[in-house]
Amino acid sequence: MRGPGESATERILLVSAVVSASVTVLILGFMLVMALPLLRGGGLFSLLTQHWEPGKGLYGIYPLLITTAGISSLGLLLAFPLSLGCACLIGLYGRRPPGRLLRRIVQLMTGVPTVVYGFVGIFVLVPLIREFFQTGSGMCLLTGALMLSVLIAPTMILFFQDSFERVPRSHLAAAEALGADRAQTLLYVVLPAARRGILVGVILAFGRAAGDTLISLMLAGNAVQVPGSVLDSARTLTAHIALVIAADYESPEFRSIFACGLILYLFITVITVLVRRLAMPESGERP
Repeated sequence: MRGPGESATERILLVSAVVSASVTVLILGFMLVMALPLLRGGGLFSLLTQHWEPGKGLYGIYPLLITTAGISSLGLLLAFPLSLGCACLIGLYGRRPPGRLLRRIVQLMTGVPTVVYGFVGIFVLVPLIREFFQTGSGMCLLTGALMLSVLIAPTMILFFQDSFERVPRSHLAAAEALGADRAQTLLYVVLPAARRGILVGVILAFGRAAGDTLISLMLAGNAVQVPGSVLDSARTLTAHIALVIAADYESPEFRSIFACGLILYLFITVITVLVRRLAMPESGERP
């Protein structure tokens, strides 16, 4: 029989959940209302396909979409092998001192403010890219993607490592009984069994990269164009919101940031649904 304390706790949790959901829906509604003038009369199609040229009356966010997808994908592509390798290395060492030390370092990296990564990128990475390629200012898609890869790598490493630790001990014992060493067990038993956790880590890292503001704002160059190469400057959706927020309240430039917010909102919603779907136990699998 439940006591009065349990019932009160359930009511508090229910109210908290309802309030949180309501606030989320209200934010969506607010962005939709603010972006509505740009979306009327086929404005959505124009918004998603036109270029950004306010002087000509064009307020399309097509270049911003391409840049956001490009810099996030490139950052993920650069970070994934490093993250998987680090997670495997921690798994090989297990709970021995080297493994614990590496895990603590990765956990510490997750607490570093994004602006610190941005300053390191400006004073270290930008000059390196500029001198190595001998072109441009160094603030480009590649610079932003490289620093984004450093930013999202700890997230992937920790998710990968947690998924490795959830592999059933019976599988590990069977591999050991067959004479497999640590590397063989990791390659042929742990990685296949942890594939869903790895995929969840990748999806969350991609969402983290797409939703970051400071790295792209400080390092990507902020030129509103479709980049022709990774050495071109470009602007992401989040950087656009940060740069245009001071525009006139009734101007199409100001309204465009709410359209960007809507797209980011829907994107994160898709990410959340995917992660929850993948986190559900498969048929016949213990939760």
